[in-house]
Amino acid sequence: MSALTFHWFLPTNGDSRDVVGGGHGSPATTSGRDRAPTVAYLGQIARAAEDVGFTGALTPTGAWCEDAWLTTAMVSRHTERLKFLVAFRPGFISPTLAAQMASTFQRQTGGRLLLNVVTGGESREQRAYGDFLDKDARYRRTDEFLSVVRRLWDGRSVDLDGEHVRVEDARLTRLPDPVPQVYFGGSSPAALEVAARHVDVYLTWGEPPAQVAEKIARVRELAAREGRTLRFGIRLHVITRDTSAQAWAEADRLLAGFDPDTVRAVQEGLARSESEGQRRMLALHGGARDGLEIHPNLWAGIGLVRGGAGTALVGGHEEVAERIEEYAALGIEEFVLSGYPHLEEAYWFGEGVLPRLAARGLWRHPAGAPVPSPSPVVRAAPATRAAVAG
Repeated sequence: MSALTFHWFLPTNGDSRDVVGGGHGSPATTSGRDRAPTVAYLGQIARAAEDVGFTGALTPTGAWCEDAWLTTAMVSRHTERLKFLVAFRPGFISPTLAAQMASTFQRQTGGRLLLNVVTGGESREQRAYGDFLDKDARYRRTDEFLSVVRRLWDGRSVDLDGEHVRVEDARLTRLPDPVPQVYFGGSSPAALEVAARHVDVYLTWGEPPAQVAEKIARVRELAAREGRTLRFGIRLHVITRDTSAQAWAEADRLLAGFDPDTVRAVQEGLARSESEGQRRMLALHGGARDGLEIHPNLWAGIGLVRGGAGTALVGGHEEVAERIEEYAALGIEEFVLSGYPHLEEAYWFGEGVLPRLAARGLWRHPAGAPVPSPSPVVRAAPATRAAVAG
């Protein structure tokens, strides 16, 4: 098993000691105002992630957060090594401009750009940006878009008169070095087809291992038909502490802060989502506050108030390391993680879990920095999870 790669998250919609909701048509919750997503604060998170050993940091896209391109360009000045997994929607800019922007970003940051292509799952939000295609048409456009971008990065001149993308004699005067890795998520059949043809890393949200294994097998099969192989990643939140009891107590505290009216409103909004991935997230908890531990140490509580990724790894450091190894055994090589608040949780994971993974031979610091030995396992009475797990 090769060394695993870990990415953190830049909360460009605001941060808090409580869960910040939003995404997929649901508005950001008031807790997002607790810590504003200033460049100074996001820079703190980025530096913490860099120091403890994360390779990159994901920035989201959408009306509920700050623009990812602009924010990461500014935050990059506060870091030296950290890469930025910039989420963007291909329907909003031309493929030639996107390829040029990526090339510029690479030169100005020393090759620290990763691209997370987000086709866009909600027609209502897409229309607010002037995009009136339906979901299937958006995926066909993404297919054409990535075809153009890939060819431009190869140094070719591109002509395409497609269904949704038309370019003539498109070319780049300066190529990106290195070519950015392309990440992509989506659970619908159309999404899987696009992933198989174009992307480097297929991302899934944090479903139980059996469901993740099924999805990996399907994408591998589709990619093989295209003569390609992909890497696989997973998007999860994390709550890790010195003991399991402490971690579940934190999950319990977060759950206690979910206002029932807010949960109801968010769930009603997310139920209207066109995203297949969002539908699968909702099915994990059904809007209920009990039975939320859907697999050992996998908690679906975040999805009660947040769109998109809605599950968290919860447990003592050793337990979280075990769950990561379980996903790695399925073929997951990259983990995109987050936690509330993101500054503190970066240290909890970086100081508690990463050394344990290093001791198992599953991770090494991307800068080659020495990794401290894991602290001894703290033995404690089993956690009482009546509130969080049902």
